[in-house]
Amino acid sequence: MTTQFPQTAAKPGPKPGVMHSGRLTATDAVDIWISRWLRVKRKEIMGRYNCDARRIYEIWEEVTFPGSRARALEKFKQLYPTLLDRIDMGPHKRISRGGHPDQLGLFD
Repeated sequence: MTTQFPQTAAKPGPKPGVMHSGRLTATDAVDIWISRWLRVKRKEIMGRYNCDARRIYEIWEEVTFPGSRARALEKFKQLYPTLLDRIDMGPHKRISRGGHPDQLGLFD
């Protein structure tokens, strides 16, 4: 199933059919945040920007392009004002797949 975008604004990201260089810019970072809030799949974002998932997570964790989330929020409010109450605008939270260090003692 593909993500449905409101008809009032264009889909964020590079123009269709144009190959992205893979080097992300501050404008791309804002569009990536907006894509996340519109629930575009990570794999589709990676294909759209020709980049690795690590670059996407660096943007969402604001390691690269700090402040891009705030700029994206302002742009999102202008483009999609009716979606503001339906979107989780919170920062990205990394979920560790490793076990808790206290749990290692259970099998000793």
